[in-house]
Amino acid sequence: MVARTRSGNQTGNSIEALPLPLFTRHAAIASVSFFYNYQDAVWRLPYSAQASRRAIPSLSVAIAGLPGRSPGGYRLDYSILPATVPYVSASEVLTGRVDSRAFKNKQVVIGAAADQKNSGYWIPGQGRMPSAMVHIIGAETLKKGSPRDLGFIPAWLLAMVVVALTIFRTKGLRTAALLAGTASLLLFGPVVFEAYLMFVDVMAAFFALAFVAARLGWLRWQSGGYINSLSGLPNLAALRAEQGGSSQAMVAARIHNYAEIASTLDPNEEATLIGQMVQRLLVAGGSDARIFHGDEGVFAWFVSLEAPLANHLEALHALFRSPLSVNGQTIDAAVTFGAELGSARPLQNRLGSALVAANEAWDEGLKWKYHDPSKQEDVGWRISLLGQLDAAIDNGEVWVAYQPQLDLSRQQIVGAEALARWTHPVKGPISPTEFVAAAEQQGRIGKLTDFILDRAIATAAAVNRRGVHFSVAVNISARLLADKGLVTRVQQLLRTHGLAADRLTLELTETEALHSSATGPAVLEALRDYGVRIAIDDYGTGLSTLEYLKKVPANEIKIDQTFVKAMRHSRSDFIMVESTIALAHSLGRTVVAEGVEDRTLLDQLAQLGCDVAQGYAIGRPMGVRELIQHLQLRTSRRVA
Repeated sequence: MVARTRSGNQTGNSIEALPLPLFTRHAAIASVSFFYNYQDAVWRLPYSAQASRRAIPSLSVAIAGLPGRSPGGYRLDYSILPATVPYVSASEVLTGRVDSRAFKNKQVVIGAAADQKNSGYWIPGQGRMPSAMVHIIGAETLKKGSPRDLGFIPAWLLAMVVVALTIFRTKGLRTAALLAGTASLLLFGPVVFEAYLMFVDVMAAFFALAFVAARLGWLRWQSGGYINSLSGLPNLAALRAEQGGSSQAMVAARIHNYAEIASTLDPNEEATLIGQMVQRLLVAGGSDARIFHGDEGVFAWFVSLEAPLANHLEALHALFRSPLSVNGQTIDAAVTFGAELGSARPLQNRLGSALVAANEAWDEGLKWKYHDPSKQEDVGWRISLLGQLDAAIDNGEVWVAYQPQLDLSRQQIVGAEALARWTHPVKGPISPTEFVAAAEQQGRIGKLTDFILDRAIATAAAVNRRGVHFSVAVNISARLLADKGLVTRVQQLLRTHGLAADRLTLELTETEALHSSATGPAVLEALRDYGVRIAIDDYGTGLSTLEYLKKVPANEIKIDQTFVKAMRHSRSDFIMVESTIALAHSLGRTVVAEGVEDRTLLDQLAQLGCDVAQGYAIGRPMGVRELIQHLQLRTSRRVA
């Protein structure tokens, strides 16, 4: 017979419903009470219940034939399906439609069926079932063995170990794999345990893992733009977002041949290479220093102003003299360092200054260099120089100076080289080495060249109309030889100003650009065929070689002034000048010597057979009026 007890937390009262003594004398008593939650789902059954100051075994214990136990409960094994329990209705038994032999040697549980809506109790995956079915499943659970409830502690401890590993040991994809693997274990592991009647509560562990995964995902999303994907180090965007650092020096390292190195490595090898570079860089700031990694071989970090920075950078450069090694391949990294001392400027500007210093160190053949704050004032000028140059040409700030050229055999001025000059209304005279070189490098030399050609040809035509045989030389960058309209523009200028083509000499500069030009030689041939003279400028430097002499259809060779100036004191430079003159004459070409600054050099060049000389000994660069006066003076002297 069954007994029921009911208790609740709201009232604290207990209610007992025991069979009448008339019946208890003839039958054993069992409790049909159990624990259920707000869903009417039963997860645990008690072994026994207290009633009338004695322990009454639960119905499931009685069905399983187990002895009475102390108060406590056990988990139900819901892998036991209710459908495997045969049942018949009471009406079928009462009407005799069920053979009594069907109950032979069977345990029979008589219980009320759930025939009302929302009556009965919830069995996971099955829906609502009569309370008797709950105890039957409980009895089957006990017949399989003794259930053990391990609680939430084992799964929680596992989750805590995994959380610790994700925080302190693993990174990136390993963290994601560890969290996913642990979640799978918590999800499917209980199925294996429950087969041996061991029940584990995993919800607390799941919540812990979910919280950590969500937190890591948020941090990764938030910092995704601040991590270099190749090295895992904070990138330069992270550096710019740093707080503070104004009281520390910022050091930048640039690997100048990084692109060339990276082109020979796969991503894993490149990551290995970066790791070796970082290990060497950590020597400067210590093992706990934070290295920021940018693209194309750029690294940056902070160093205390109290540290011996110069010694650190010297030592670092010495470390990088030893080759790096990746899979047995030795790699030489060409590195320079730039340092920007602490300032209140934004970190982005400080980083740019440190990188500029590193680039300047490379250009100047140094190991490292401090950023010079005084140069900061000229940055705005330098970055807008070319745009201002175009406007200066239109505004008349750019003009042409002429440096006379002397025919050594006749001792007569036969021409001049046209040189660009720029007088800025605020800054005054701007060095040609500054704006001409910048225009050539940035591909903006065309407008300046057209302006110089127009002024020089006009001046030469005016001098020739005075009855003086006079030629003009204009520098032209080899980069312009890709312009197919150059020949037409030169011809048009010569016709417009009325100057014979052979009175114009184009001096070829930027000679290295000619080697990569497909149209350059053809343009030079067209100009020469029209009558324009072609000269190789600065011969003896750069790519001005014998092969270049064969490639360029030149009429004239200009020996670079560094050789001319040094020929009095250097035997090798003297031989260089002498051999160049002999070689040019053997090829039928005229020789012009630049940088002639005194009479002794003039006499030496004349003895060597040089054709034309140019330099301060003949005349400094001058304006048109001064040039004409100079020509008239030398003519009158020659006549006298």
